[in-house]
Amino acid sequence: MSDSFLPRWREVRPGADDVVAPDERLPWPQTSVMGIQHVIAMFGSTILAPILMGFDPNVAILMSGVGTLIFFLITGGRVPSYLGSSFAFISVVGAATAYAGSGPNANIGMALGGIIACGLIYTLVGFIVQAVGTGWIERLMPPVETGAVVAVIGLNLAAVPVKNMASNNFESWMQAMTFVSVGLVAVVARGMAQRLLILVGLIVASIVYAILTNGLGLGKAVDLSGVASAAWFGMPHFATPQFNAHAMVLIAPIVIILVAENLGHIKAVTAMTGKNLDQYMGRAFIGDGVATMVSGSVGGTGVTTYAENIGVMAATRIYSTAVFMVAGLIALLLGFSPKFGALIQAIPLPVMGGVSIVVFGLIAVAGAKIWVENKVDFSQNKNLIVAAITLIIGTGEFTLKFGSFALGGIGTATFGAIILYQLLNRGSKH
Repeated sequence: MSDSFLPRWREVRPGADDVVAPDERLPWPQTSVMGIQHVIAMFGSTILAPILMGFDPNVAILMSGVGTLIFFLITGGRVPSYLGSSFAFISVVGAATAYAGSGPNANIGMALGGIIACGLIYTLVGFIVQAVGTGWIERLMPPVETGAVVAVIGLNLAAVPVKNMASNNFESWMQAMTFVSVGLVAVVARGMAQRLLILVGLIVASIVYAILTNGLGLGKAVDLSGVASAAWFGMPHFATPQFNAHAMVLIAPIVIILVAENLGHIKAVTAMTGKNLDQYMGRAFIGDGVATMVSGSVGGTGVTTYAENIGVMAATRIYSTAVFMVAGLIALLLGFSPKFGALIQAIPLPVMGGVSIVVFGLIAVAGAKIWVENKVDFSQNKNLIVAAITLIIGTGEFTLKFGSFALGGIGTATFGAIILYQLLNRGSKH
């Protein structure tokens, strides 16, 4: 790539098996199509996370676009990445705001203050990495820790769809139909449809649900009147942050997960492209941190680099950062469509619950995947004990009180894993 701050992409016309590098681009029409594909890839997860926290999905989509563009600018367009809503925040936001799991979150301001605090710490970590490198992070957060904490995020959320998103037997069956639909798409579909298993599965399940309810009268009908009456263009419902100390202390530790995700993303893209991107690690952390603060300041979710988009890059072998600039601009425009927001709100709650079961399960499995890929040795007692205790205290909402302040769930698991590993590692003979 050139010595200029922002990239000057070299236009290429690759063959079917050729790789398009970050500093290259396809002709602009093809680049635009690839940008649309990346927006579709992140779509299902980025709208699901805000709904599960009681945030406005329009704001989340808008800020995913803004965040992606911020990341692009801060990294100088050197790191191919899309920033979408992070699922790591769902449990701690629910705890901090006492959110019941459906409808708008009445205490969203408290959550936003915590998200901004998390983004600020993330940004500071980025500056430290920029100054001294990543070695200290890898020592502080070895794979046994990060794998356990990521798994806990999924397991901690398990009760949300099971207990709060189905009010009767019919709706429970609709949840089951939904996760079976997603599973069938994952196994039977091919090409891009398989990559978009969450989105395609959700659409299939919504159609089946509408047939059974609107057509056969078996349950609460799908109401599309809000979609019909909504304007095509309009301002999203922004929210103002409130800086509550308890909420900030609960939410801020999620920075550890965001760092681990971003670190893994850069390592994955380095492996796929053959270009070492470690030199941009600090700037990537800063970009993600600033994007999270900006998102939280207007009512958006915390953001993170998206595995879905890594999957698209792996499938297409196109790593051009120009594609992500286009994707960010498209998402920004989508955020200003109330009709799009109304369509999201019309998705039946049991269908969303079934999708949530899949997504939360995949998060839990992603933690185990970290262990497998990094060959974590569970014959070592320190690894075994750290993983075992972290999983149980995080899933079981183990709570410790410090005066009037209580730390539980993900926070206890995160801090506990770090402290316990360092303690046991000092006493280990390995």
